[in-house]
Amino acid sequence: MADLTVNFAGVSFKTPVVVASGTFGFGREYGEMFDLSLLGGICVKGLTLNARLGNPPPRIAETPMGMLNSVGFQNPGVDAFVEHELPFLRRHDTNIIANISGNTVDEYCRMAEKLSDAKVDLIEVNISCPNIKAGGMAFGTSCDSAALVTREVKKHAAVPVMVKLSPNVTDIAAIARAVEEAGADALSLINTLLGMKIDIETQRPVLRYNTGGLSGPAVLPVAVRMVWQAAAAVSIPVLGMGGISKGADAVEMMLAGADLVAVGTALFADPFAPLKVTEGIKDYLARKNIQAARELTGRVILN
Repeated sequence: MADLTVNFAGVSFKTPVVVASGTFGFGREYGEMFDLSLLGGICVKGLTLNARLGNPPPRIAETPMGMLNSVGFQNPGVDAFVEHELPFLRRHDTNIIANISGNTVDEYCRMAEKLSDAKVDLIEVNISCPNIKAGGMAFGTSCDSAALVTREVKKHAAVPVMVKLSPNVTDIAAIARAVEEAGADALSLINTLLGMKIDIETQRPVLRYNTGGLSGPAVLPVAVRMVWQAAAAVSIPVLGMGGISKGADAVEMMLAGADLVAVGTALFADPFAPLKVTEGIKDYLARKNIQAARELTGRVILN
């Protein structure tokens, strides 16, 4: 039996497969279908400092190879998560990764303190959020702003900090280096790609706010490329995601440089997808006579 364990930023994972933020809620519904302890980790639904209702519908649209979403960070707020959701999650033998989003650096820092006190295993900092002090430009589209939020969050976090990078940039390696130099313990990527769908009968965008984040199988080649570029640019570990729905996808992502992989949109079509991905990795390791999953990371042989 191959060794699936991975040490990621000082945190031990029993398997390299986690579930992606925004696709698993807080695990309650999926916990009715399988034991959450079978997962390497759970990236919980994105949290904001205060509760948010999210965007008005329509805010989800199906695409030929995935989906567009413009949910708008609907969540109960960080305090409600710590009080009501974290105790449920802690009943299971799996790592809890808290995803945080903010419109100001101060919001990020306050959440990092609260979640550190609550002793989550990692904090995932979503820098695809609009920086209201920079006219709405996402923190993650600039090396300077990405580094700024990373540096400040690190001052307030007592657990490892993983920065989630936006793919909507021209040089992902530069952003990756900037957050590593600012003290990030790990990276996760990719977040969703900006997309749009138009109803040709009404001649209007399907989503209420016109555009949304594209996820699903269509983005896998882009995600693999960006993970490869980012992993080559830094020495910190990488959580790769974007279009993973089967074991072969996860192996591909790990060969590109990912230490862990996250299953997201595939959950909407198959709630058991992360368990099947784990089995797929096991099968590949056995077939290739590889002793440990961590041996796959960065193993790609370039032409």
